[in-house]
Amino acid sequence: MRILQDFKIPNFKFPKLKMEGLSEIDESSIEAPDQKKKEVKYEAKNYKTIKEVFNQSTTNFKNKVFMLEKFDHKEPFTEISYETYRQDVIGLGTGLIKLLNLKDKRVVIIGENTYHWYVSYMAMLCGVGIAVPVDKELPVDEIENVVKRAKASAVIYSTKKKELIKKIKDNLPEVEYFIQMNSSDGISEKDVGASYIIEQGKRIVESGDNSFMDIKIDEEEFKVLIFTSGTTSNAKGVMLNNKNLSQNVNVVSSYVYLNENDRFFSVLPLHHTYESSIGFLLPMSKGASIAICEGLKYIVPNLQETHPTVMLAVPLLVENLYKKINANIVKSKKDKLVKSMIHLTNALKGVNIDIKRKIFKEIYDNLGGGIRIIVSAAAPIDSKVGKWVQDIGIEFLQGYGLTETAPIAALTPEFDPRVGSAGKAVTCAELKIHNPNEKGEGEVFIKSDTLMIGYYEDERATNEVVHIIDGERWFNSGDVGYLDQDGYLYITGRSKNVIVTQNGKNIYPEEIELLLGNIEEIKECMVYGKEEEGSKELVLSVKVIPDYEKIEEKHGKDLKEEQIHSIIWEEIKKVNRKLTSYKAIKNLEIKKDEFEKTTTMKIKRFAELQKDKK
Repeated sequence: MRILQDFKIPNFKFPKLKMEGLSEIDESSIEAPDQKKKEVKYEAKNYKTIKEVFNQSTTNFKNKVFMLEKFDHKEPFTEISYETYRQDVIGLGTGLIKLLNLKDKRVVIIGENTYHWYVSYMAMLCGVGIAVPVDKELPVDEIENVVKRAKASAVIYSTKKKELIKKIKDNLPEVEYFIQMNSSDGISEKDVGASYIIEQGKRIVESGDNSFMDIKIDEEEFKVLIFTSGTTSNAKGVMLNNKNLSQNVNVVSSYVYLNENDRFFSVLPLHHTYESSIGFLLPMSKGASIAICEGLKYIVPNLQETHPTVMLAVPLLVENLYKKINANIVKSKKDKLVKSMIHLTNALKGVNIDIKRKIFKEIYDNLGGGIRIIVSAAAPIDSKVGKWVQDIGIEFLQGYGLTETAPIAALTPEFDPRVGSAGKAVTCAELKIHNPNEKGEGEVFIKSDTLMIGYYEDERATNEVVHIIDGERWFNSGDVGYLDQDGYLYITGRSKNVIVTQNGKNIYPEEIELLLGNIEEIKECMVYGKEEEGSKELVLSVKVIPDYEKIEEKHGKDLKEEQIHSIIWEEIKKVNRKLTSYKAIKNLEIKKDEFEKTTTMKIKRFAELQKDKK
């Protein structure tokens, strides 16, 4: 699922694993269960809108815990019920409309994963207006540009973003209100606290005004705007509706068994559809709970405190867990024994005797003791890592999709997972390989009810990726892959311009090329992710055709190649300073021949990259 951007994994630590119980396992300790395999019924849902999900869940599970958050690191996790959440959402929604007159307007939501983010997003989906979730890691000027491009009438921000908001407020005269989460401050010119709005909204509801919950939601109506990258003139804004989001809930329910006893661990940023749809809307629909991680450096202690059963992750996180745990096993000198026990437990599981949780209890305890499902998405993952997760008894699932598909398009079913596959088309979607080669590989096209309305204010860009075939909308993912005989998708490459790094960062090359195009010494350039030998990480690189005439005019004649390289590199470094760190160019290549181009003079990126491979 190519949707995550800047996600840096800290050097977290697990306690030393002793694995003392492994050698004590013998046949006498194995109890054979009933050989009849239980059939799990995967109940498909048919929600039309997220408001319907919200209304049913917060009513049916009102006394259950919905969220757990540490508002103070030194204190235990606070438990928040479905009923409290319901009241806060209705209070905020009512207040935003009745007090601030924000009905049908656009509202930016920015901040770390915190309770009031969930409240704010749901209030928008239930009838206030259009939600614009924004990456909290964007630089100040990019956040300012997002607010302007979105034509936002209000900004809801977390307390940690208070200083940042102060820097841009004066440049945003069109914004009517700046609303601070976890603040009870009353209205003071354009500033107001979210808690104040919630309390005032509750009073309005108590007086008999139920107008907010009476708002009817059109499932096809534009309700969410997500910018997939930065905010230069060619950045893409994805427009989503309630149908796109509710279908995520419906289709995952058909492939994965979840219930009210499950607990999701929220560690990925909520402004991405992967986390906000699958890590928030889905568990809410099941009456499950969500434990909000304090931050990446607290992953291990938070896992052990909250005991989650499901974790959504990017490959980098799963691979780090794998490396850390296995390094500890090696230190304990139990690696050979663990390997043999994996073989034994796999053989036993083949005859419906599953003792993995008993055998690998210490590993489970380090992950909180309850993890049963890990879902990896956003980028490809080493299959040996996924196989290891399965080997220790945790269900390892992989998802595939993009922000444009809100995001689910394919998922490996829990009842038939296949490590290495990106998944099988979900029940509301269809995948096909466009113009396959002799190996069956080609561009992956997606037809789905989760497919976006289109790109914000960019009909041309929409028409470039959404094709009408036999009267139906098909989305060109830009990925290259093939389908096996059972319909499982395997991604083998990318043709679309977006560059996705190993830890799920999305980089749109046109954005950077636009800035590099201002360098007088560059005639043409192509930004790409360079694959380095012995590493899965992509190095952001640029191929440049120099403007030799301008170089001669500015820097003199008869310059050596090394000097030209140095001149251009110094200019690129100036551009790098204007970019977020993960978008900075790390490698420059002077190109001696012309780029291969289409008839419309666009560089054939895929063809150029294939030349490198050859």
